[in-house]
Amino acid sequence: MCGIHGLLRLDRRPIDGAGILSRMGAITQHRGPDDEGQYVDGEVALGMRRLSIIDLAGGQQPISNEDQTVWVVCNGEIYNFRELRARLQSAGHRFRTGSDTEVVVHAYEEYGDAFVTHLDGMFGFALWDTRRRRLLLGRDPIGIKPIYYHQSNDQLVFASELKAVLQAPGVSRSLDFESLGEYLALGYVPQPGTLFAGIRKLPPAHLLIAEAGQVRLQRFWELPRDIDRNTTSADFVQAIRGRLEGAIQEQMVSDVPLGAFLSGGIDSSCVVAFMAKHSAQPVRTYSIGFAGSSGAELYNELPYARQVAEQFGTQHQEIIVQPDVVSLLPKLLWHLDEPMADAAFITTYLVSEFARRDVTVILSGVGGDELFGGYRRYQDEFYRARYRKLPQWLRQRVLTPIARHLPSDRHSKLLNLSRLARSFVLADELPFEQRYRSFVEVFNAEDRHALAHGRSGKADALAAAFAAAPNDDPLAQLMAVDFATQLPDDLLMLTDKMSMATSLECRVPLLDRQLVEMAARIPAAHKMRGGELKVLLKDALRDVLPRDILYRQKRGFGAPMGAWIKSELAPLLSHVLSRRSVEARGWLAWEPIEQAINLHRSGRADHTDHLLALMNLELWARLYLDGTSVADLSDELKERAAA
Repeated sequence: MCGIHGLLRLDRRPIDGAGILSRMGAITQHRGPDDEGQYVDGEVALGMRRLSIIDLAGGQQPISNEDQTVWVVCNGEIYNFRELRARLQSAGHRFRTGSDTEVVVHAYEEYGDAFVTHLDGMFGFALWDTRRRRLLLGRDPIGIKPIYYHQSNDQLVFASELKAVLQAPGVSRSLDFESLGEYLALGYVPQPGTLFAGIRKLPPAHLLIAEAGQVRLQRFWELPRDIDRNTTSADFVQAIRGRLEGAIQEQMVSDVPLGAFLSGGIDSSCVVAFMAKHSAQPVRTYSIGFAGSSGAELYNELPYARQVAEQFGTQHQEIIVQPDVVSLLPKLLWHLDEPMADAAFITTYLVSEFARRDVTVILSGVGGDELFGGYRRYQDEFYRARYRKLPQWLRQRVLTPIARHLPSDRHSKLLNLSRLARSFVLADELPFEQRYRSFVEVFNAEDRHALAHGRSGKADALAAAFAAAPNDDPLAQLMAVDFATQLPDDLLMLTDKMSMATSLECRVPLLDRQLVEMAARIPAAHKMRGGELKVLLKDALRDVLPRDILYRQKRGFGAPMGAWIKSELAPLLSHVLSRRSVEARGWLAWEPIEQAINLHRSGRADHTDHLLALMNLELWARLYLDGTSVADLSDELKERAAA
């Protein structure tokens, strides 16, 4: 695991890349505190920061083939490297290290550009072919590891983190208004855009090939679209269990201490269960809870985590925190590279920091909802069919007007039910895609237009994802859209950035490629039964996990941000989103922001995501556009919060 970075002169002019690489590496030292390496060859410069995981002594990068004609830097892990190494050795390739990265150069020699289809893992790499003078950037099929790049007329700059790209000469810091519109819609910036004009994200499952002054993208993998309608539900259950256990066992390979995040939900619990089965020592597990806020108890899953830890005899540790969010936010937003409205980034950072005291590698249950159907919005069609059996006059004349006035607060059990009922009823008359948008969008199209002075742009990642998704089954379509958008650009992005901020490698075995491909071929009707979510996964784990873990109420891995905004963070919100600040920035209109603040504080609406998105956007702008340091911004916010 590491951070990679580099640049290529497209005009073939030699570069003095050592200084640039040093600056790029210094700003991402947290990704690889153990080692650094550089390689410069005429018009190309490759650099890396290493977090040593496999072959601690001999796995330094950049790594080359036998005659030093192919060089690579790679961020991530290649889980099938031993199998692939054996095949390549049989074909005559000679290895100098025990590193998983070395298989990349030899696989390229053996298979050409198709080599990437032989890699099973999470990765972002840069490979330089000295003979053909060509550079390849590659990102894993699921999008677990990020790569950013900037292309101009004469150069290509790339890195694992956006902040490293900004260190290269010729890369400007100007806002991309198309991406701003996307951010306001989703609460994150979907690929391939970023909030910086000219800087892009390499999409998952893509190669970027730079050769002879030309740059092109090439897709090397797609989510299967062929549905297996001949296999029984019972056979799917056995296949899921087998591959799930296999993936978890494979991802336990490490030369450094490893553990697991444990929330007490199905996904993290099954990871721990199979780790315990294949570990000679008690598995180290880590859980987090919050104290102090009125809504904190709803995010306290510690009793469930303890139950799982006791059953599998783990070496369990838990932390109950009342975080100083005011001080944390600037630091975490700097690490994120772009703002985000998902409060899970705070939780992920805190539990990563906690685990890093003992381990260098952690396994997480991220991905189970997207593969096996775990989100409430997937139940929409099921409940809507029953709701529409009510008389039309009752739905339109009675229930809809009532729903418009229901209070909403996700940090209250009763008002959270009210929030969910309101969303469901008000979405009833909308077309299919619009109903989905009503559940996942932060600001809808009308609100974005008013908020952004009509400059919200035309980019629409959700529309593109719907166009590419299968359309023969509503549930399959929704899951494919989530897989293409929210999973890589929200959940996996924050998981990578927040774990690597603490120099912790996070692995996600539920997103094993074979398991992903298997799940994609399962008919949607098998994944949900009678409105019940994750049916197949529950069946596969029926004799592994306790019933009350399998069938407990789902709670997102987040933080009581909405409650904090009303209490601890209220002074911060007033300062950051003051009329003066908003109008000085000039991007957004003040009136819609003022209305959102007032509605949230009064309890008439839950605008947690809206306000977090706006607050984080302004803080990000101060860090990345205004040039305010993390320390100075933290001091300013603490002073204002105490006033």
